[in-house]
Amino acid sequence: MAEYFEYLHTVGFEETNLVGNVYYVNYLRWQGRCREMFLKRRAPEVLADLQDDLKLFTLRVDCEFFAEITAFDELSVRMRLIELAQTQLEFGFDYVRLGDAGDETLIARGRQRVACMRGPNGRTAPARVPDVLVRALAPYAQVGSPV
Repeated sequence: MAEYFEYLHTVGFEETNLVGNVYYVNYLRWQGRCREMFLKRRAPEVLADLQDDLKLFTLRVDCEFFAEITAFDELSVRMRLIELAQTQLEFGFDYVRLGDAGDETLIARGRQRVACMRGPNGRTAPARVPDVLVRALAPYAQVGSPV
């Protein structure tokens, strides 16, 4: 199995609903946060490019839930590259609850498809995935994905 980029998170009360479990939209937020932290740590040049004219449009997200988590659960969001096309990327996310005894429980699995675009707002056009991003993602490519 390919390596993954990991974002660690402690669930807070503000992320839970009245019943006490995590509200579903937070899983999508954590996908975005994991992707942002990846860019900050592994591809900071892309962040500078985003200040220029690069845009990363999220085309599709999904999440399948297997178990519930609650406030103060320790969570590992693990991102892998599933697919790399000329102008698009697809990421996979595993949400893993980390237990006190070192045990791990897969609680959800998600995907996110992103398109690279360039140009002024209202006139953006598809753009190649930046080479620096391709190189940064290579260690996280799922076995069999074209990178």
